[in-house]
Order: sequence, then structure tokens, then C-alpha cells
Amino acid sequence: MNTRPMVRLALIGCGEHAETGHAIPLARYKSEYPDEIALVAACDIRVERAQKFCERYGFKAAYGNIDELLSREELDGCIAVVPPDRISETGILLLNRHVPCVVEKPLGSVSAEVKALAEEAAGSGTPNMVSVNRRFMPFLNRALQWAGNASSIRYVHCTLARHARSEPEFIWATAVHAVDTLRYIAGEVGEFQCRTMKGGMTRTAWHTIDLHFQSGVEGRIDVLPTAGMVEETYDLSGEGFHVSVTCPFGRKRGWSAYRNGALVTEESASADLAEDLSNGCYHETAAFIRALREGSVPKPSIADVAPSVEICMSIADEQIGR
Repeated sequence: MNTRPMVRLALIGCGEHAETGHAIPLARYKSEYPDEIALVAACDIRVERAQKFCERYGFKAAYGNIDELLSREELDGCIAVVPPDRISETGILLLNRHVPCVVEKPLGSVSAEVKALAEEAAGSGTPNMVSVNRRFMPFLNRALQWAGNASSIRYVHCTLARHARSEPEFIWATAVHAVDTLRYIAGEVGEFQCRTMKGGMTRTAWHTIDLHFQSGVEGRIDVLPTAGMVEETYDLSGEGFHVSVTCPFGRKRGWSAYRNGALVTEESASADLAEDLSNGCYHETAAFIRALREGSVPKPSIADVAPSVEICMSIADEQIGR
């Protein structure tokens, strides 16, 4: 018998990413565990979008203003999905109000915003979590478990390929996923070097980032924002073994493992596997809810993810000469 109180949740921001990354997983969790959570409210500056979320995903009330939401509703947790230049101030507001929250990467649009959010998170004592769904991808975590049983990882590599992504903020707003995932796999970064390549008709910067982890693992990320395809691959190598994970994007999502020259394990996403069940979004949502219900510390926290953002923002700052 479930004796724990129902967790009351709100979603701030009702755009496309809020829908695919958060509303759909929340609705799925509610349908599977109806007595565990209440979808109390959706909030967006365009209140009609919040109203649509109420209709589609079962949120009870729509708000067009965060202050109104917080003054009227008693919340156990809040997920904030706002543009990068609003992440820090929104997160600080929730932390100040002692509302346990999930905020989006990259935690801010400039280093000062990220620092302010991290300081507030450390000082407020309010439980917090960052939405970095790659850490929760089932394919990646099964691959990590296999690799851990095989031997020690010596080298990690990510190819982050996209099509026609020429926005200058790509390195800190999107490529931060790759940096954070390799930190999740290999631990804290001791040193890093970045080589920036400019060429082609768009002159969009591509990057090769070499990472030297405190654990002794070496790593590299190839950031290719205009490579004409959308794929994200993580490779883990050690003595006598190699593991490759393609997720959340790629023609064939899944993972495979080689040992002593032979393919020993392979798993691919079925055609009917829902996106949020493969890309980590549902499992991330479930982890936040579980932490709230159990009174445990949500992971990863702002403090956990901030170093990933700092690496990417330092690359961007050097690129533009700040």
C-alpha cells in the first residue's frame, strides 16, 4: 500500500522542448503511477500554450505568470524550461522560494549567470537538479554496466554531428551535452584543449576538444554542427574491448560491445520505442520524482553540471576573444 503523499508538480515553459522533454514523460509517469504525482499547473508567458498543455497532458491549471503560479499553488517540485537567458533568474527565484526544481542546461547565457545560479543553489539548501537527459539513457547505462564488468575504460570519444546548426551558441548550448556525458562516464576533467576549425561555405566553427580526466582516462569530442546529418555517438575503449552507443540521435539507435575481436553484445531500439523511453527523458523525470518522494538528493545537481558548462563557455569566450 502506498502511504507516501502525492508529489505536486508544476511545469514552467510550454514550448516544443518542454513538451517532448518534460510534459510527455510527466504524462507517461502519471498514467503509470496515478497515485504518486499530481500535475498541478502549467505556466507560460503565452497562457494559451499552458492551456493546451492542460488539455493534452492533464495539468490542472494554466498560468501566464510565475509569481501568480507560486502564490496560488503549493508545490513539491517544479520543472523550469525557459530560454538560456532566463534560466538563471528563474532558477534563483525557485531556489529562493525553497521550491525543489529542475532547471535546463546550459544554466545561463553567460558565465556570470551560471555562477550566480550555482552560488544560490549552494546557499539556499533547496534540492535542485539539471536536465541533462543523456546521463539517463538506458542504452548508455547498460553499455556502462557492461564496460565496468569488462575492464577499466582508457579512452572515451563522442561525435556530436548535426545538420545546419550554424548558431554561434551551439558550443555552449548544445555541445555541453557531450562534455557532460563524458564527465558522467569518466569523472572530473583535469585539463582540456580545444582546436577550432573554420571552413566550408557557412564558416561555422567546428571543434575538437581533448579532455584529460583526473581518473587517467583520455577523451575527445568532435563537435560538427553542420555535418549534414544528425547523430550522436559515444565510444568507450579499454584493454581488449570497445563499446559504442548511438543515442539519442542516429539512424540506428542502440549499443554494441566488442571483446577480443568479436561482437559479443548488440541491442537496437525497436521501431515502436517511444522517444522519451530511449533518450533518457522519462528516466530523468522518474529520478526527480523518486528523489522528492524519498527525500533524497536529486542528481545531477547544479553543482554537478556547472563544470560542464564552464568548459564550453570558456571555449566560446576564447573563440570571440572575451
